[in-house]
Amino acid sequence: MSFFLSNEEKKYLLQLARASIQSFLENKVKPQTEYFSPTLKTESGIFVTLHKNDDLRGCIGYVHGYRPLQDAVSEMAISAAFNDPRFHPVTRDELPLLEIEISVLSPLTKIQDLSEIEIGRDGLLIKQNHREGLLLPQVATEYHWDRQTFLEQTCRKAGLPAQAWQEENTEIFRFSAIIFNEQDFS
Repeated sequence: MSFFLSNEEKKYLLQLARASIQSFLENKVKPQTEYFSPTLKTESGIFVTLHKNDDLRGCIGYVHGYRPLQDAVSEMAISAAFNDPRFHPVTRDELPLLEIEISVLSPLTKIQDLSEIEIGRDGLLIKQNHREGLLLPQVATEYHWDRQTFLEQTCRKAGLPAQAWQEENTEIFRFSAIIFNEQDFS
């Protein structure tokens, strides 16, 4: 991935994510700010992940960039906290307990050979007909999955049978990500 974020930009984005959730909890409209840097005007795929006591508490994002990174982080932080259908909305009392992680995605690359998939470096997107599932690069590492398990779990995320990655009409894409969280700067 040729895209680069400085430590100052990463810290800013993490602070912005937390401030956006706080503003939403307080029913305040977050004022539009100037862009922290020209880099944060870049459109990129982005996911914001929330953890509480090392457990997933929310994760929302999109694969392709369609908004400047700075705006997308604010939007996805609010969505991860309040719109992830797997969880109840975050409460005021929970906010200090949340750990925020941001993943900035590279463009997708269609896989021609499964040996291209590198655990720890790549995330996966699997598509078949109108179903698709995505798992970020850190997921396979966190669960100590091998390549086959990563493929199977991504199929399951898409609502497909675990072996669907072997079917001819299935498309498999990989991507890398710049991944950072609040613990990186504490």
